[in-house]
Amino acid sequence: MTATTAKPISMVRVALTSLAASSIEWYDFFIYGTAAALVFPKLFFAAGLPPAVAQLASFSTFAVGFVARPVGGIVFGHFGDRVGRKRALVTAMLLMGLATTAVGLLPSYARIGVAAPVILIALRFLQGLAVGGQWGGAALLAIENAPAHRKGFFGSFAQMGVPAGVVLANLIFLVMGSTVAPESFVAWAWRVPFLLSMLLIGLAIYVQLKLEDTAEFKALQAAAERQAKTVKRAASPILQAIAQHPKEILLAAGSFVAANGTFYIMITYAVAYATKTVHVERPTILWAVMLGALITAPLLPLTAALSDRFGRRGVFMTGAVFALLWSWPFFMLLNTGAFPLMLLALVGGLGFNNVMYGLQAAMMTEMFSTEFRYSGASLGYQLGAIFGGGFAPIIATALFEKYQSSMAISAYMAGLCAVSLLSVFVLTETHKKEHRAAPAKVAA
Repeated sequence: MTATTAKPISMVRVALTSLAASSIEWYDFFIYGTAAALVFPKLFFAAGLPPAVAQLASFSTFAVGFVARPVGGIVFGHFGDRVGRKRALVTAMLLMGLATTAVGLLPSYARIGVAAPVILIALRFLQGLAVGGQWGGAALLAIENAPAHRKGFFGSFAQMGVPAGVVLANLIFLVMGSTVAPESFVAWAWRVPFLLSMLLIGLAIYVQLKLEDTAEFKALQAAAERQAKTVKRAASPILQAIAQHPKEILLAAGSFVAANGTFYIMITYAVAYATKTVHVERPTILWAVMLGALITAPLLPLTAALSDRFGRRGVFMTGAVFALLWSWPFFMLLNTGAFPLMLLALVGGLGFNNVMYGLQAAMMTEMFSTEFRYSGASLGYQLGAIFGGGFAPIIATALFEKYQSSMAISAYMAGLCAVSLLSVFVLTETHKKEHRAAPAKVAA
C-alpha cells in the first residue's frame, strides 16, 4: 500500500488506547500491592506468624512480579520485534487479565494450606510476565505512530496509565472498604477488585480487531520483505540489543530505579507504614495516595512535552534532584498522621517522580533501532524495575525494623535518586535522534 492510499492514523485513538491498556494493566498490578499491604499477610500465610514476618512474606510475593518483569520484557520483546507490537500487547493484556482474575478466585491458607502462597507466587509471576511485555507494547503503539517532534508527549499516555491505575486500585478498595464490614472485606470483598480485571480481556479484543500495528514497524516489515532474497534473518532481537547496546541497557535500567523505587515506597510501603506505625485509618492513607496520584498526573504529559522541546536529560535530571531532596520531608510529613500533611508528602513525592517518569518511555525507546527497540527498551525498563521497585517495600520494611526510624528509608530513597541522576547525566541526548533500522546482514 502506498503512502498516498494508506489509511490515516488517528493519534487521538492510538493515544487513548495506549492509555486505556496501560491503565487497566497497571490497575491489575497495583491492586496486588495494596492487597499485599492490607490483607494478604492474614489470608495466605500461616496463622501465628509475627506481624512483621507476615508482612515481609507478603511483600516478598509482591517482589516476585518484578523478578518476572525482565523475563516478560525478553519474551514479549522478541515477539513484538518479530511479529508486531500489537500482537505482543494483546497477548500481554490477555495474560494479565487471566492471572489477576485467578488471584481473586484463590482459596486462603486456612482452606488449602501451603498451596495458597505457592499458587499466589505463581500467579504473581504471570502478572510480572504480562506487565513486562505490556509496557513496551503500549509505549511503542503511541511513540512509533507519533510525529517526530511529539514523541515524548504521546509516549506519556502509556506512562499516564500508572497514576490512572493507582487511582482505580485505591478507589475500588476504598469503595469496598466503606460498603462492607471489616470482617467481610477480609473474607471476600477484597476479591472483587481482582475479578474486575476481566475487563482487560475485552480491551485486548478491541485492540486486536480495531487497531493496526505501528507505522515504523510496518515500514520495517516492508523493508525486510523486499530484502528477503538477499539477506539472512538477523539474530534474536534481544541478543542484538545486548550485543550492540549493553551500555544503553544498563543506563536505561539505572535511570529507572529512582522513579520506580520511590514510587512503590510511596504507594505500597507507605500504606502499610501509615496504618501499622503511624496508626492512621486505612481509608485516610488510601485517599491520600489516590488524590496524590490524581493531582500530579497532569505533570506527565506536561513535562514530556517540555522534553520534546528542550531535551530529555535536562527535564529528567531536574525531577531527580528534587525527588532526592524530597526524600526527607516525605516521611516527616507522613509521620504527622494529619491528612493535609500526608497528602502534601505524596503530592511532592509523586510530582517530582512524574517529572522523571513522563518522558521515560520516549527516552528509553529512542536509545534503540526499530528492529530491536521493543526488546532493548523493555529489558532496560524491567531491569530497572527489579532493582528499583521490586525490592523497595521489602528493603524499606527491613530498614525500619533494624533502625526503628523512617530516616533510614529516606536515605535509601535518596540513594535511588542519585543512581538515576548519574545514569541520565552519562546518557547521550536522544530527543532529536534520527531513528533508522540498523542495516541488514548480507548473506555470504
